[in-house]
Amino acid sequence: MTTTDLIVIGAGPGGYRTAEYAAKQGLKVVIFEGADVGGTCLNVGCIPTKTYVHSATFAEARERMAQVVGQLRQGVEGILSHPNITLVREKGTFVDAHTVGEYTAPNIIIATGSETKWLPIKGSDDSRVVDSTGLLNLETLPKRLAIIGAGVIGMEFASVFNRFGSEVIVIEYLKECLPALDSDIAKRLRKTLEKCGIIFKMKTAVENIADIDADVILMATGRKPRVQADFANAGIEYDERKGIQTDENYETNVKGVYAIGDVNGKQMLAHAAEMQAVRAVNHIIGKQDAIDFSIMPAAIFTEPEAACVGPTEDQLKEQGIAYECKKSFWRANGKALAMNETEGMLKLFVNSDGLILGCHAYGAHSSDIVQEVSVLMCKHTTIAELADMVHIHPTLSEILKNAVD
Repeated sequence: MTTTDLIVIGAGPGGYRTAEYAAKQGLKVVIFEGADVGGTCLNVGCIPTKTYVHSATFAEARERMAQVVGQLRQGVEGILSHPNITLVREKGTFVDAHTVGEYTAPNIIIATGSETKWLPIKGSDDSRVVDSTGLLNLETLPKRLAIIGAGVIGMEFASVFNRFGSEVIVIEYLKECLPALDSDIAKRLRKTLEKCGIIFKMKTAVENIADIDADVILMATGRKPRVQADFANAGIEYDERKGIQTDENYETNVKGVYAIGDVNGKQMLAHAAEMQAVRAVNHIIGKQDAIDFSIMPAAIFTEPEAACVGPTEDQLKEQGIAYECKKSFWRANGKALAMNETEGMLKLFVNSDGLILGCHAYGAHSSDIVQEVSVLMCKHTTIAELADMVHIHPTLSEILKNAVD
């Protein structure tokens, strides 16, 4: 048995960020990964899909995906070659609370990520049904693509394959797409995609796959934490659906054992996993930080893209929070007009003191604008202070400035 300072299970965004950060703090780290380093995000998730988003044709997308993923995977391999890091190329399995495989450590961080959440629909074993990984592995462009689910995965693939030339239909049980996005923004985005030829069937439940007329059917009904039976060997409390329970430092019920990223089910985003990694390592080494996990921006890379940070308008109403909504439009922005990207709208929510509560938007580069809002929220900036900040002209960032001028 070999003793080390920290064991990490999983080399996705949360895992390799944990190893990198901990190693720089002087800890000796052993990280387990039974598949390719980089996890779902790099290999079959956000990076491949964004490569598709920025490719003109299906053939180009497949070629570029292999190149981009390969290059980034080499980068992660480089990170994990740090002298304080030992990469064990096998699945990490708990022997007891502080032993994984042949290694033991006082602290262990679980970063096993998530997996496709399959709905128990009749006929779901049909060969036409794939998850996002299966769709990315297609070698030929489907003539007709049906997508079950209008969440982030479903909407991004709908936009991409529509542009590639597939006939796309999206089937969603809820009344609107993208439930995490402000309903007004989500509706406007859906209507924009409908103009591009995507068919949406909202408030529709799929009862039998055989009823769907399509060459390929994407199951885009979300993801669930990837938990392992051997967690019980360590006495870790977890739920098959909700994941591993943790406190604010991402420590589980077992002292010295942490769970970060999708496996804890809190905020299933790659950048959330990376920051949770920092918090967990900081707790281990006794270092304070000021990370505010209540301010978590997110983006949907449709065409045009959408992004959000903070509550929706509906949530503010439900919670009885007093607010004012300030709006701004892409069509009134000089850069957007010059780019021929005039479709878009921004909603900024502020309280009676002028503090920003949140921002939801769709339109070209809306993720960049919402990221600026996220920074302002972290610094407790008022809209009066924002109004006094110079923004370059002509840029899309003026859309945010115009909302408060």
